[in-house]
Amino acid sequence: MNEHLFAEKKVTWLELFYDLLFVAAVSKASHVLLHVESGSIPIEYLSKFILIFVPIWWAWVGQSLFVNRFGQDILSHRVFLIVQLFFVLIMTASLSVNFDQYYVPFLIGYVGLRAMTAIQYLSVHKKEEDHRKITARYLGSRFWIGLVISSLSIFFDSWIRYVVLYAGIIVDILLPLIGRQYLVKSPINTHHLLERFSLFTLILLGESVISILAVLQQSSYWTWQSILFASITFLLIIAIWWQYFDNVEKKVNKSIETAGQTIIYGHLFIYLSLCMLAASIQLLFLEQLNYTFMLSFIFGSVLLYFFSTSLVFHKYRHIHQRLGKFHLVLLLGLLGAFFTVDLFFLVPNYLIIGEMMLFFIVYAKLTT
Repeated sequence: MNEHLFAEKKVTWLELFYDLLFVAAVSKASHVLLHVESGSIPIEYLSKFILIFVPIWWAWVGQSLFVNRFGQDILSHRVFLIVQLFFVLIMTASLSVNFDQYYVPFLIGYVGLRAMTAIQYLSVHKKEEDHRKITARYLGSRFWIGLVISSLSIFFDSWIRYVVLYAGIIVDILLPLIGRQYLVKSPINTHHLLERFSLFTLILLGESVISILAVLQQSSYWTWQSILFASITFLLIIAIWWQYFDNVEKKVNKSIETAGQTIIYGHLFIYLSLCMLAASIQLLFLEQLNYTFMLSFIFGSVLLYFFSTSLVFHKYRHIHQRLGKFHLVLLLGLLGAFFTVDLFFLVPNYLIIGEMMLFFIVYAKLTT
């Protein structure tokens, strides 16, 4: 076995700075969910939230995976990453619900980011050997397929350009799954990958903290209801943090050698759910949404988080610490009971957020 498989790969300061630039991109995507019309979030904005978030996630994932397998803290790799930071700025600055107006800079930012990653793979494949050489060549050459398709969108107008753009992105996302037979022979560094995805999770939790501040600032004066709501929400965020990071730190077997695709693709849904929860905090406090829609949105967000984290961590947990059917039934039953009661009785917002807090406390207790 190669020694690099067992070495603990350290997250560099430049990687952390790279993450910092994605904070603004995540914030822009999350704010799309705050558009309310006639007591609900229109399907147009729910769709735009997903369509904006997926390229952000995939651009970040692409570079993180390259660094995980082949990255070194050397001058050439630093230069590549610094150039990518410019493309991140361009892409982030162009993120908007009015996509047409900023489409060209968005396309330049996204395609530039992905192209730099593909070039990095091609540049390192000459220096690698055996399976690692094949993996680098496969990713470095195949990623251009999705890039070319997305780039062709510039020649179209109206909705067709978005179909072409996302067709390229979907191809890009599917290529590692199609080439799994190459990737499993060059396994990821599980410790480093979990640390990278955990750091991005921290960014998403930061969005929820910002929502608490927005709640307090939106109150003309602090009432006991707003203070109680903010306090319970803070405890909710702590419970989510506890559940997620204690899993990563103490319950996960980081020596497992895989292609890491459960972690990679599963975290997309974890991140989507955390953005939805962050938006739910503000929307629940403002009471602008129809009561039934609000319940469905916040409970749906929690359910998505629960299923996503259960899936992601199940494979990597030590066998004796995996969730059993009893735990699954208990947690789903608890969530279902809260939802049923809230449907039949008009429950104040601070009690709804309190129910979410209790669910996450139980989830944290059972899983950590």
